[in-house]
Amino acid sequence: METYTALRHFADSWGLLAMVLFFTGAIVFAFRPGSKRIVADAADIPLRE
Repeated sequence: METYTALRHFADSWGLLAMVLFFTGAIVFAFRPGSKRIVADAADIPLRE
């Protein structure tokens, strides 16, 4: 049970921090000024034949 406890403590602290940093990075990447054309192109994918 010691391994479970150690992994749980790791996930509660560093795992949460890693997920928050990844989410923040994804938001910054999606809303950066140079990505408008890429995002618009991806939004039109379902409407293409």
